Amino acid sequence: MRFDADIEDFLTYLHANRGLSANTRKAYRADLTACLHLLDLRGVKDLREITTDDLRSWMARETRTHARSSMARKIAAVRGFFAWAYDHDRIPTDPAAMIGTPKVGVTLPTVLTEAQVETMLDGPAPQPGGGERESWSDSPAADAEPDRPAPAHDAATSDDPVAAAVALRDDAMLEMLYATGVRVAELVGADVADVDLSAHTIRVTGKGDRQRVVPFGEPAAQTLAVWLRDGRPVLLERAADGRGRGALFLGVRGGRIDQRIVRDVVHRRSRAAGVPEIAPHALRHTAATHLLDGGADLREVQEMLGHASVGTTQRYTHVSMEQLRARYEQAFPRA
Repeated sequence: MRFDADIEDFLTYLHANRGLSANTRKAYRADLTACLHLLDLRGVKDLREITTDDLRSWMARETRTHARSSMARKIAAVRGFFAWAYDHDRIPTDPAAMIGTPKVGVTLPTVLTEAQVETMLDGPAPQPGGGERESWSDSPAADAEPDRPAPAHDAATSDDPVAAAVALRDDAMLEMLYATGVRVAELVGADVADVDLSAHTIRVTGKGDRQRVVPFGEPAAQTLAVWLRDGRPVLLERAADGRGRGALFLGVRGGRIDQRIVRDVVHRRSRAAGVPEIAPHALRHTAATHLLDGGADLREVQEMLGHASVGTTQRYTHVSMEQLRARYEQAFPRA
């Protein structure tokens, strides 16, 4: 497409000057390519020819098939692109300057109670089958066999050393997701060298390649230590090329674990515990809400979660207030 070079220059600028993550840049590339390709098909041959009416026509077409949240991201990409093009003298005026961003309703995140978290972390083993699957051998044929995790307290009695190692891994992952509130991508990307068990901290790399150090408590530290001592070496031995050597959490073939497997572990463990079925991000929401409920400062929670803006963290105060209101209406005689 004739505008590809402009898009690539813009994405390079975002990476170098704003530190946007690879996933965000990938989404921006797709949004800009779709927008400019449509205008190209309509006869626009130069960035300088694009008008506000052209962009509003594109918006009208996209709005018919995309949710407001998706449209907000698409418009942010287009507005950012044309603002950059104007600042760098590629266009005489900015046609996107008058384009508004649709308001996106605030959806309160799913949050477990403290009792539900205890039930999930200490609950029974999930039943085998369903969801994401991990191979139990190095044979491609084994890809059809399900992962069979069991809780750590059952791992010691397992006759299958791989099953025992996976059980230890899953318990450690769940404890760390809740104890730290890190994103699943941050957990998967962590290395053994990033963990300081004596200080109870882990260093993670978040959005925009920003690093932060996050604390965790004694239960997570104990579970993680057992995984590192008794579980991780078993799975590491299965790596044919040593590709998982530095990774904190491993898949059953010894490589760095995939995010999809972590999500499946969380889904299955929550189902087995009889609590609302959740994804890993819900444990992040839960950790933040429980910290605020316990009296943590909003700025401290912002730093722990790695939010660029405190406004993102503030939505958890809404969750806390909803829970307070429910307890108030239940307990107060003149509610």
